[in-house]
Amino acid sequence: MANDRVNYNNNNSNMKGDTAQMKDTGPVPLNMNPNTQKQEAPGGLWDSVMKAVIIIGSGVFVLAAFGNSLTWHLQKFWGASGDFWQDQWTRVHQKWEGHETALFYTGTMLVPFVAFWGTNILLMLVDYTGKPDFITRYRIQADKNNPVDPVKLRHAVKTVFLNLTLISGPMVVVCWAVMFWTGNPCGPELPTFHQGLLELAFFAVVEELIFYYSHRLFHHPSLYKRFHKQHHEWTAPIGVVSIYAHPLEHVVSNMLPPLIGPVILGSHLATTSLWYALALVSTTISHCGYHLPLLPSPEFHDYHHLKFNQNYGVLGVLDRLHGTDANFRKTKAYERHTLLLSLTPLSESIPDPPKKSH
Repeated sequence: MANDRVNYNNNNSNMKGDTAQMKDTGPVPLNMNPNTQKQEAPGGLWDSVMKAVIIIGSGVFVLAAFGNSLTWHLQKFWGASGDFWQDQWTRVHQKWEGHETALFYTGTMLVPFVAFWGTNILLMLVDYTGKPDFITRYRIQADKNNPVDPVKLRHAVKTVFLNLTLISGPMVVVCWAVMFWTGNPCGPELPTFHQGLLELAFFAVVEELIFYYSHRLFHHPSLYKRFHKQHHEWTAPIGVVSIYAHPLEHVVSNMLPPLIGPVILGSHLATTSLWYALALVSTTISHCGYHLPLLPSPEFHDYHHLKFNQNYGVLGVLDRLHGTDANFRKTKAYERHTLLLSLTPLSESIPDPPKKSH
């Protein structure tokens, strides 16, 4: 998304986590190994892509093969609500009958919009005031955004709002046109719990594939300075900068990865809206800068903002295959990249090693 950096013990990194040096060295090209800066062996990138397809495809196959047994208990719990959700949808569908276009657009824009800004307004209050302490003590880069620069924050919020309204809105209209052409995403029947769960898993796989390669492409020297550098102005990200990006990057790397999955499957509005909201909240958490209890770890992407040439993906699968998390796995940040189940910040239970005195 204090000038001394948090020491992540990344002695092998060829790049420092500041914009000035990034400008001198340039980001890592797609055909370069970010750890050694040597050219990959012929076919190395293609070989990694094939491995990714095999591993992710196998995961999808296992999920499909054992879906019934894995989701039986969740399905039973979901079924305890009876026809509650279907009844609510039926009322909405009848009220908007004949206005499916407006219903689709409202659902896919309003629900994610509320989820994104509701989460980020709370986080920005903490970032802006530097309080309360029981939240700020979980800050990953303790010496940054404490509190956040208000001028920089206002600029980011303005850019994000324009991206959501002027770019995301029209792209959702295009999705509506394609999905209505191939089916009826506003049908009267909600998808089953099992179907919805499988679709969400498919969306996550598609997002990982498209985001990893598009994001890594924007780190190529010919594209980084003109487009992606804007997002990396925040070496210590906060939640709202998850969508702080150049318009081209917002289209290719922020919007296309989550949009493609529902379009491919022709998913129901309910599943699509839920996925958009989850994707926005997930990327907000990844950028928030706080490793809070019971929430997904943001250490992975926070480290990407600090060092630039590590951790390009969302799930980390493709980073492992391509070796773009090799330096990260040698750090204390990697040890802290886990679900926090206690009230003790991981920066205290797994502290960075003492800085060497010169």
